[in-house]
Amino acid sequence: MNPDLYERYLAKKAKKLGISVEELKARGTSSTANSEQNNVSQGNQYVQQTIQDQLNEQKSAEVQPVLHQETTEVPSYVFGPSKMSAIQETQNFNNNINDTRENKFALIGYPLGHSLSKVIHEAGFKSLGVNATYDILETPPDDLVDRLKFLKTSGYKGFNVTIPLKLPISLFVNEVDKYADLARAINTVYIEADKSLKGYNTDVIGFKRAIPADIDLRGKSVAILGTGGAAHAACVSLSECGVKNIDFFTRNIPNTIDLMGYVRRKFPSITFNVYQIENIRALSEYDMLVNTTPIGMLGKAGDMMPVEEYALKTLKPEAIVYDVIYNPKKTVLIKAAEKLKLRTITGLDMLIYQAVTAQEKWFGNTPDFKDMKIAALEAL
Repeated sequence: MNPDLYERYLAKKAKKLGISVEELKARGTSSTANSEQNNVSQGNQYVQQTIQDQLNEQKSAEVQPVLHQETTEVPSYVFGPSKMSAIQETQNFNNNINDTRENKFALIGYPLGHSLSKVIHEAGFKSLGVNATYDILETPPDDLVDRLKFLKTSGYKGFNVTIPLKLPISLFVNEVDKYADLARAINTVYIEADKSLKGYNTDVIGFKRAIPADIDLRGKSVAILGTGGAAHAACVSLSECGVKNIDFFTRNIPNTIDLMGYVRRKFPSITFNVYQIENIRALSEYDMLVNTTPIGMLGKAGDMMPVEEYALKTLKPEAIVYDVIYNPKKTVLIKAAEKLKLRTITGLDMLIYQAVTAQEKWFGNTPDFKDMKIAALEAL
């Protein structure tokens, strides 16, 4: 897990209690503290109690019948080797507790000024005939604990997560699906009636669904620009597409040591390499180029490309250029690729498909992709 994040939470908690961080850490391993975690399995006692306490304080004021004990499962990339099993693709709701909540959903992250999530999800709700609301809740990292308390106590059934919270949220979920574990990030959460949290990564599915069915990537070579969360999701998706080689391009190679070790362990059938993005001169060996950097995004170097045009011209005539940026609808990179008669995939379809998948997790039914895309296009 992120040690800096953990230490910030400890410091905040210690200040609130009027004790030192050392005393708080000692208290976190006491038998008294252990008794407060009724929903945490004995097999996962290494979950940091001091962090969990902040979320569980509300339970003393709640009257919830404990009908059965569930095993708490956490992401393997946070607490070491995983004992979890993947969540079923279709959400199985907890029917043991009477759920009287309304269909309230939200997006958390920071900043959220240009988010399209509200209009997209509301169009999806309408297509399903579901009476639901979707709120945009700006949440800086330091406010994550309080935001989760609010969501749990205010009757929300689920929420989406965007940067910079996709990793920190993993500290507080009880279960994750295989994609969240593999991508090492969570972007969709379902709140059970008993207040436990199930985390998903729908970006992985969104990335893959946006690739047209007639594109066959089996045995192909792919270049991914960037090594952040979107690059992780793309990597997992491409592994399922059967690619044989993935090369990452980044500005800071030393920072990718953990990533390279991880992907090589998880996907041994794929060859991975990492190169300096500024040194790109030719892309002729790649069948697909994927941009996961913010270069080209509206407000962030929107008039620039992550690679030089001369390098783009070296791509094979049948190569695909995939830009995960959705605003603007066509980035400078996509426009340049179209000018070269290359096939392109924009980030908007990925955005819609990940939202479609999120609603599948929340409701067990598939909303209308076209309705959601139309709403997004009208909002752009």
